Amino acid sequence: MTGSFFTVECADCGNEQTVFGKVSTTVNCAVCGSTLARATGGQTAFEGEVVDTVEAR
Repeated sequence: MTGSFFTVECADCGNEQTVFGKVSTTVNCAVCGSTLARATGGQTAFEGEVVDTVEAR
């Protein structure tokens, strides 16, 4: 499986989470529950700010 992992900052609370670059479901913030990433059928649509690339493949 190829893909990258990204650190995404929540726009509402500032929490940072690691998210896979090709998610298959919606990813919510673990702290406040707002949407961080949405599945688009290909690459992930990030709702929060991408802070860092954790692992690029």
